[in-house]
Amino acid sequence: MGCAEGSDDGRRESREAMARRVVDAVESLVAGWLAAAEETTPQLPARQLLALRTVRRRPELNLTALAEHLGIGLPTASRLCDRLEAAGMLERTVQPRNRREVQLVLTAYGRRVLADVTERRVRRLAAVFEGMTTAQRTALEHGLCAFEQAHTARADD
Repeated sequence: MGCAEGSDDGRRESREAMARRVVDAVESLVAGWLAAAEETTPQLPARQLLALRTVRRRPELNLTALAEHLGIGLPTASRLCDRLEAAGMLERTVQPRNRREVQLVLTAYGRRVLADVTERRVRRLAAVFEGMTTAQRTALEHGLCAFEQAHTARADD
């Protein structure tokens, strides 16, 4: 990948050229990210891992909210939760404030699986970071934080 530093003159071509340069790096990151998840037992598809992470971060979620967050239909979300529940990683409980609503809750086993995947990903990233200078690591961290903020702001629109 040609990760040359470029000026940001605000032109569309400049932003698109930068996006093209970043694609290779992101594909490399995703390959390592997925490989770390594949090393765990049980092996879970990326969407199931994302669902578990989402439920962990937002414990108030019900099935409808999870489906919306994942951008999938309600029947698909229900089947996904069925599989996670059958695997012992997720429970559906009655919402304390609204007994007609089902709340999604991670089990201890689900939390352990997520922790294992996270630790494997951390180790893979740390190994890559060893080949980078402190300045490069700092720039990457700042850039990714700015990216997340811009992405979140755009999603809120």
